[in-house]
Amino acid sequence: MQATVRSFDETTRSGSVFLDDGTVLAFPTHAFDAGPLRLLRTGQRVNLALADGEITYVTLSTFALP
Repeated sequence: MQATVRSFDETTRSGSVFLDDGTVLAFPTHAFDAGPLRLLRTGQRVNLALADGEITYVTLSTFALP
């Protein structure tokens, strides 16, 4: 699933995204740490993996999901 970064906290490495339908979802530190990224900027497009309604993996839209 793709989304747009709404916010990202460099200290906690967590944040939130806008889904294409406008829904806001938060992602926890472990979802960010699971991917290869060092930081995110507001407005970046990302790929997400979800499990049981929770984001489990975040990476740039140009990278494949595991």
